Amino acid sequence: MSNQSVAAGISLARVMAHCGGSPVGAVELLVRAIAAAPSAPEPYAALAELRQDQGPELKRSLEAEGSLSAVLAQAYFMFLEGDMDNAVMTLGSVTGVRPDVAWGAAPWFGDARLLDGVSAEALAEACLRTLDYGHDLDTDEMRDRFAPWFHALDVVSERSPVPESLAAMARLPRACGRYELSFALCDRADGVERVMWTAVARAATWRVMGDLDQAAEAYESALLLDPANWSLYLDLADVRAEQGDFAAAANLVEQGLEHEPDEVTLRAAGAAYRTRLSGSTEDLRALIALAPQLANTTYRNLLIDYACAGPKLPRKLVAEALALRTD
Repeated sequence: MSNQSVAAGISLARVMAHCGGSPVGAVELLVRAIAAAPSAPEPYAALAELRQDQGPELKRSLEAEGSLSAVLAQAYFMFLEGDMDNAVMTLGSVTGVRPDVAWGAAPWFGDARLLDGVSAEALAEACLRTLDYGHDLDTDEMRDRFAPWFHALDVVSERSPVPESLAAMARLPRACGRYELSFALCDRADGVERVMWTAVARAATWRVMGDLDQAAEAYESALLLDPANWSLYLDLADVRAEQGDFAAAANLVEQGLEHEPDEVTLRAAGAAYRTRLSGSTEDLRALIALAPQLANTTYRNLLIDYACAGPKLPRKLVAEALALRTD
């Protein structure tokens, strides 16, 4: 949309708000202008004017509306009110729904007042919200759109290096393929205190990069920091399985079961890894019984594939297991 079109949209929004009696409709028009030119200050100035004119009634209307346009406007209004934490988290929610728009290019998102005032915990939560819908962010276009977020991560993590929050922040640059920034956040966190979540963040980044040896080493570090955490045993077991070491994978699952003997995911993984290792029909039957309880269908399929590649398994039983795979 050209500058002229943005200006026309703003003018129409003002008419709709004042003459048409539809301030929520005016907000929608202004958000369309923002989506077309995310870094332009004029639509936000018009939003601020609308907020000034309409007062609390507009706020109540937007809360009742619940649309993406309404939520984005609320994020900006929170910023104007000095509520930086909720402003950033709300913008994270909007970005999670529509990452194809560079919402973070908004002038207020890079404002020093926001970067000085938002907490590390809130920015970490905002980063997680951008990932809620599983969009593919690992493209040059997405990296460009998320550049303001990367700047915010750098500024806030330096000002307030809370290790657990920095570990959560690291997920966003990892999803965007900015691995060096993900590791930099982990390094900054470790400079304050070594915690389990940072080691897990490192491991996940190495794993995405395909370096399974480094991933395994990082998960081992995480286990040293939290040796009773059953999910870490499973994470490391899964890496060992990727490396083809099913004996080590099965052993790690057994260690996890010592801490959480009823965990279905652990039991299913153990059955799958033992089946792959020894061709145990008993373990394959156990996996068949447990598989429907696994909510993560991708992981369920992976375990079934591992198990069905075990030695000398009955074809009928293998077919029964494969029938549980979900496309």
